[in-house]
Amino acid sequence: MRLSELPDHIGESRVSPWLLVDQARIDAFADCTEDHTFIHVDPVAAPRATGTGGTIAHGFLSMALLGGLATKVLTGWYEQDSGFNYGFDQIRLLAPVPVGSRVRAVYTLAEAVERKPRQWLMRYAARLEIEGQDRPALVADWLILANDFPDR
Repeated sequence: MRLSELPDHIGESRVSPWLLVDQARIDAFADCTEDHTFIHVDPVAAPRATGTGGTIAHGFLSMALLGGLATKVLTGWYEQDSGFNYGFDQIRLLAPVPVGSRVRAVYTLAEAVERKPRQWLMRYAARLEIEGQDRPALVADWLILANDFPDR
């Protein structure tokens, strides 16, 4: 599908596979961001503070997972020459992600606007779900800016 066809697909969703959020992933994120707050990295002290029975993922880790999970379901949905994370209009962290949980992302195309010839701004209603829980870890309005150069 060409980017110009996106407005015909408003409201369609793509769902990623499940992804395990284990302690190794949380620890690696803590190392990358230098955020070693005990609720994320101390399995002994964290349960008393989190009420989840263990550590919890960083909120920023939950947000970062949106990017990687998107590559599994949005790549190939439409043809583009380049696409860029344009930011978020709104993000709400609604529930902690306990260590050992599996999460998946749901991306619903909410808007597709041609900003200039062959450049499209897409808005996705993104949701990171936690397996077995009704409340998602986060909801966000995510913006992607994509360029379409079909004559190249």
